[in-house]
Amino acid sequence: MTARGVFYVHSAPPALSPHIEWAAAGVLGVPVSLEWADQAAAPGTLRAELHWEGRPGTAAGITSALRNWKLVRFEATEDPTPGTDGLRFSFTPSLGVFSGVIGANGDILVPEDRLRSVMANAAVGKTTLEHELDRLLGTPWDNELEPFRRAGDGAPVRWLHAAV
Repeated sequence: MTARGVFYVHSAPPALSPHIEWAAAGVLGVPVSLEWADQAAAPGTLRAELHWEGRPGTAAGITSALRNWKLVRFEATEDPTPGTDGLRFSFTPSLGVFSGVIGANGDILVPEDRLRSVMANAAVGKTTLEHELDRLLGTPWDNELEPFRRAGDGAPVRWLHAAV
């Protein structure tokens, strides 16, 4: 079964660009050469975008490979396939990783057990319901990444087909 998605590098220091390509290639199983462009939202950094096809779980694999790189901002998405939901992973140095299940209409779907946990913590005063719901929906990540997303509008698109 083949999945597809997009890997967005929103910002990275130029010195890390070959390492990011190697990490993505290690997950995809084929050489990766990204088209890097200046990131206007963070001068001195670069951005790139890669549309991919590969095995289900590829977006999670890319995220796992890069999650400890504290100078990179990125997102990896995976469209739904028969029997699997769509996924979105977002990473920022200040917030770490966000993962969300994405419905057919693009909404984030929040599992029942996560909602119950948030409600229980809010009920005993450990947090507020509004704060935790924002985190479940990825709002802090969206707020931090939005300037980087907008700076990439009109960027070139490249497709890569992984060896399956």
